[in-house]
Amino acid sequence: MTKASRLATTRGGLGPTSACSPGWRWTVRPIVASNPQRSSHLSRHMPRKPVPPNWADLPDEELLDLRLSDLPLQLEGSVVEGRIAQLRSELEERGLGFPLHFYLSDEWFTPDGKASMAVPFYLAHQRLERLERAQMFAVEGGEHDWCMRILRHEAGHVIDNAYKLRLRRQRRKIFGSSSLPYPEFYAPRPYSKSFVMHLDPWYAQSHPDEDFAETFAVWLTPQAQWKPRYAGWPALKKLEYMDALMKSLIGKKPLLHDLSEVDPLPRLNRTLRYHYRKKRRHHGVDHPEFYDRDLRRLFSDAPEHAGHMTASQFLGRVRRPVRKIVADWTGIYQYTIDKVLEDIIARCRELKLRLAVPEDQALQEFTVLLTVQVMNYLHSGRHRVAL
Repeated sequence: MTKASRLATTRGGLGPTSACSPGWRWTVRPIVASNPQRSSHLSRHMPRKPVPPNWADLPDEELLDLRLSDLPLQLEGSVVEGRIAQLRSELEERGLGFPLHFYLSDEWFTPDGKASMAVPFYLAHQRLERLERAQMFAVEGGEHDWCMRILRHEAGHVIDNAYKLRLRRQRRKIFGSSSLPYPEFYAPRPYSKSFVMHLDPWYAQSHPDEDFAETFAVWLTPQAQWKPRYAGWPALKKLEYMDALMKSLIGKKPLLHDLSEVDPLPRLNRTLRYHYRKKRRHHGVDHPEFYDRDLRRLFSDAPEHAGHMTASQFLGRVRRPVRKIVADWTGIYQYTIDKVLEDIIARCRELKLRLAVPEDQALQEFTVLLTVQVMNYLHSGRHRVAL
């Protein structure tokens, strides 16, 4: 992700679409927001609170009042330091020992025209990972493999910048022009074999630069076996071009040496509270509409079900595992899914619904229903998810 398109959802692959019941419609039209604005001036009028030596022991409510710029963090000694070393090793094994600078910011991104990469601050301390999980229900890049996938993707953007590859005619012919604006919406083709699969499903289809970075990441991944994996796919031509292109760069000095930082953590003066309020709003939802008939497939207000568990009680009990499953299937933030789930539970209370089918059946079918509702809402044009 470049600075103009921040990576926000890097979840696991989409689950099998065959799980969708015939009665439910799944509209697949991922949405992006181009060039989200930064807000470094926020909280400037709030009194600055000194960071106590025991800041990591503070409860969440007190920790949220600290400013990002005041957090005493560094990459050295953090869990991500070893992962960065692994990335450097992978690059060097391919003969790509070009300069690459890492620094802390508020999220993952590669600044346009720089040979540097921003790493989210919460990966620099376990306490902040816990806070991120509490606020967003997931830690983007927190797991080793997940983090490495993001690092390889961002390295693709960096090498694209460092060698000015986007100016090459063949690169433009194969991946498209980098000058194309990031779209407000993009309509992926789920069954297209013209793009690799690395981070989110269809992420490479969002923009030529993301296609390049995703293809680079697949090419770089050790033991990826991309030749047999993509045999017969048009995407294989992109990987073969990437292979030849990267080999041509071995031993060559980069054309760009700018390692400067954009939005480094010490310059971000907003509080953690504001940061997460904005982040949750960005990945949240606003009062989606649900079809009552879909809920009545599993729940009922008929007298014969009066002795059964209420739908709201049942959904409250299965809320956490269902939220995780849908996140793994769709690649959508668990926070976003939970907001949709809240509205469904509230609607079940309003309708006074109770279980009308066995619990196992209700769990399985509701997971599909929730997936459909989340996807339909997010991809209806009423919500924006940043690349």
